[in-house]
Amino acid sequence: MPLVAHTALPTFQRLQEEGEEILSAERAEHQSIRELHIGLLNLMPDAALEATERQFFRLVGACNQIAQFHVHPFTIEGLPRGTQAQEHINKYYESFAQIREDGLDALVISGANVTKAHLQEEAFWEPLIEVFTWANENVTSILCSCLATHAVFQYCYGIERSRLPDKRWGVFSHKVIDRSHPLMAEINTRFDVPHSRYNEIFQTDMEKFGLKILVASKEAGVHLAVSPDGFRIVYFQGHPEYDDISLLKEYKREVLRYYRYEREDYPPYPAHYFDTEVQQLLSDYCHEVNYAKQHGTDLARMPEDQIIKHLDNTWRDSAKAVFNNWLGKVYQITNEDRRLPFMDDIDPNNPLGL
Repeated sequence: MPLVAHTALPTFQRLQEEGEEILSAERAEHQSIRELHIGLLNLMPDAALEATERQFFRLVGACNQIAQFHVHPFTIEGLPRGTQAQEHINKYYESFAQIREDGLDALVISGANVTKAHLQEEAFWEPLIEVFTWANENVTSILCSCLATHAVFQYCYGIERSRLPDKRWGVFSHKVIDRSHPLMAEINTRFDVPHSRYNEIFQTDMEKFGLKILVASKEAGVHLAVSPDGFRIVYFQGHPEYDDISLLKEYKREVLRYYRYEREDYPPYPAHYFDTEVQQLLSDYCHEVNYAKQHGTDLARMPEDQIIKHLDNTWRDSAKAVFNNWLGKVYQITNEDRRLPFMDDIDPNNPLGL
């Protein structure tokens, strides 16, 4: 069933223009279909704020459960915001106080950019932990993306993520480790996932605390794991929500940082992402960047139109399937008469009867 445009959030119009089915609030009111309410705690910086909305809304809207999906975006204190992004948040986002009062069936926590050596030093750490603590006691399942995975794992188990020698950046092949888990139903046994991070929680650390590893890569590490109970917390280290151009945007940003003397080295290509033709285009562009930098001239535009037609999305179908399975289990567990799970009927050690 479609997403319900229960607010004037521009993301609904954007997705509808892309061909996604969006149900108006008026039509939704006249359908006898159960609602699922999913929170989106968006921690991304201003440049990626609205793109992150669309990416996660798109994955939720692609689910084929017999339900109406109401997605509630919100954010927290401790994240620096510019005027435009703050206006967007003020106009379209809900407050955590309202989220807490109304309740949720499920919660997605996005990644974030950090500036401190340790996550607990970030200004958003305490507000994030407040949200997680509430959700862990009141929401059926929490899905964490990248930085959120690292923060929640550290809070739950006291283990900080490890700094990698180089950025884990690109599109990597992964293999399903546990085919019997419900989140892996109808999933290809091998599929690609984008990664973009400097830090990692290693598989050995996850297994030490009883996490179940569902999907991993020899090259990129664990992509998907779940809490010991099998469902309460879903951990992503990769970015299945990414668009086909997301890594290109990141690469362009790093090139501009190099041009502006914000980084010393010219950025490497994201692994397994650009084909040979694109690499040639970008090699030529590298010469233009260095020339403009050395001579103090304006930088020519990156040939994005030529690049985009070479980019393949080899991960979206699997991402949709995982989200479909996730919300399908949320649907099975939650009470149709209220948003909170009827916890008395759930075995906390085995919520899915695994």
